[in-house]
Amino acid sequence: MSHTALVITSIAAPNAVLRAFAEGCTTNGIEFIVIGDKPSPADFSLEGCDFWSLERQKMMPFALARLLPERHYGRKNLGYLQAITLGAQVIVESDDDNFPRGDFWKSRVPEHRTGSFEGTGWVNLYRCFSNERIWPRGFPLEHLQDVIPAVPDSTLRNCPIQQGLADENPDVDAIYRLVGRLPLNFEPREVPVSLGAGAICPFNSQNTTWFREAFPLLYLPSYCSFRMTDIWRSYVAVRICWENGWDVLFHNASVWQERNAHDLMKDFADELIGYQNNRAVVERIRELRLRPGREHIGPNMKTCYAEFIDMGLIGPEESTLLDAWLSDLAALS
Repeated sequence: MSHTALVITSIAAPNAVLRAFAEGCTTNGIEFIVIGDKPSPADFSLEGCDFWSLERQKMMPFALARLLPERHYGRKNLGYLQAITLGAQVIVESDDDNFPRGDFWKSRVPEHRTGSFEGTGWVNLYRCFSNERIWPRGFPLEHLQDVIPAVPDSTLRNCPIQQGLADENPDVDAIYRLVGRLPLNFEPREVPVSLGAGAICPFNSQNTTWFREAFPLLYLPSYCSFRMTDIWRSYVAVRICWENGWDVLFHNASVWQERNAHDLMKDFADELIGYQNNRAVVERIRELRLRPGREHIGPNMKTCYAEFIDMGLIGPEESTLLDAWLSDLAALS
């Protein structure tokens, strides 16, 4: 198996999930990196885990370490950079309330036979794994009534980004949590599904695998709503994957979530900007003239994020952080 790292950000003391990840990483020879933040316990200690306190992060040799705001999920970017520094060829990410199942520890490969959706526009891939009227966080409400296209015949696809599902408490938005059925387990599929050129569905950071060619797309924006950072990242990633002939894979659940406490009305308020703009921003970035090739991923990212900034969805300060991210990556290549 390629050298793999698991990256999580957490402000919790070592809990049952973090211990499960630490034990699994030790057993499977995986680097386990946890990025803390301002509220993290000063005495965090967990065998098998490389914990980075806020003070320790500030000593990292990355330009981004001096620029990222505190108390934000975007500090996870430093975990990705540290994993790359250690030579990771595969980066897996999750959260501190997702328990890994046995399948989580299986070897990961980029190529899969998958039912690849192409040219469909918005497609709710959660419905390929469930008969419930469920949708992923970040899916535009305007398209919830769309007919789900039939899953295409399987073909071999290169999938350098892979979204694993989560059972019990899947990553859904506040509206679904207020009106939908939970807990919920997805139905496993023998053949996974994926997003090809012209097909889009948001993915999250709950159970996601990234292969080296897609590492630049890991970048999480910081000057935006906490509830939208990984969602808007996913729009940019999917759009750039179209240019490179890459698919984004969705596969069976390999974690189950025992969700941390949330105020659903606060989540709703934080997600409101997405409900109002998700469809519009994707319409804008899908019309952009981007260039294929790994050497153009950085400039393509700048072009995409400039649209978010122009729409007032992400603060203009983001440009400085993105430049730092790309500069840090270049120094590590």
